[in-house]
Amino acid sequence: MTGRVLMKGNEAFAEAAIRGGCRFYFGYPITPQNEIPEFMSRELPKRGGTFVQAESELAAINMAYGAGLAGGRVFISSSSPGIALMQEGISFICSAEVPLVMLTVCRGGPGIGGIQPGQADYLQATRGGGNGDYKVPVFAPSSMQEAVDLVYEAVELADEWQNPIMIFTDGMLAQMMEPVSLPEPRPEIDPKDIKKLKPWAVTGYGDDDSKRTVVKSLRLQPDELEKHVEKLFVKYEKAEKELVRVETIDIEDADIVFVAYGTVARITKEAIELLAQRGIKAGFVRPISLWPFPYATFDGIGDRTKVVISVEMSMGQLVQDIKIGVGKRFPIKLINRTGGIVPTSLEIADRAGKILDSVKGVEI
Repeated sequence: MTGRVLMKGNEAFAEAAIRGGCRFYFGYPITPQNEIPEFMSRELPKRGGTFVQAESELAAINMAYGAGLAGGRVFISSSSPGIALMQEGISFICSAEVPLVMLTVCRGGPGIGGIQPGQADYLQATRGGGNGDYKVPVFAPSSMQEAVDLVYEAVELADEWQNPIMIFTDGMLAQMMEPVSLPEPRPEIDPKDIKKLKPWAVTGYGDDDSKRTVVKSLRLQPDELEKHVEKLFVKYEKAEKELVRVETIDIEDADIVFVAYGTVARITKEAIELLAQRGIKAGFVRPISLWPFPYATFDGIGDRTKVVISVEMSMGQLVQDIKIGVGKRFPIKLINRTGGIVPTSLEIADRAGKILDSVKGVEI
């Protein structure tokens, strides 16, 4: 690791991708992630990489598809409406099992919405908007340091799982500045070694023209397609066991258990301190992996808890997964803002106190 440096979120994300080994970036400008393509256009060619300004998000994702299936390590980024346009390509890439690191900087919606922070792309990210049965591991950092570490790690995770990996951030984390420790750059991969490291990659015939490598998502025979999808889901089931990540605080004996992710989780931690000053003990579950979701973690919530509260910048998309994890053990309530408005710690604490008063003595 290098010494700590003060960086803006978007630039730190891009630097982490480069240090992680990504040498191809295809992008299209959209607020609030514009500093990423700007940074990549300036810095990536200096490191032996390739930056391409695509004519649209549709073009960007398909360029990324091509570079990835040729064995290149690819990083792409966009924001909410841009990720929506990429969904078809993401489905293709998952079917073809091509590694890719993609980062979304969420803004307000629906539609064009606004350019302020949002979390209403939770279902878009965790359920996917493309066609067919496929999954994308999604990780949501709550600090710039965690984001840098996750982007860096995602480069190798994508190769390991032969699948896109998504890093889910929002406009607040992307635009703020924090000190970060940057990881040491990974060694360069010699192009001559790509076929050995990625035998599935389309790299041309080379010295051996006896076998042609084909990567595709088209399978017209139903039995062939069924076998392929079943094979994908063996991988996804393995990911559900191995890629779950979660942070918990005092969930065994809390009056309230908050659930929050991303930058809102940071604000929720401050609310927990405010509630402690009022004699209310609050626990905390922070899903770091949004898919696979840490459902089993909710089994650890103690019987003292009166209510589980989701805090999010959406109309309650995270609530759907919390309900699966909690079942019928506790009532589930929502504290939320939307439209690009970020809740304050005082607002969360005040609303949580009122919710706790309303559920005391209520039978589940």
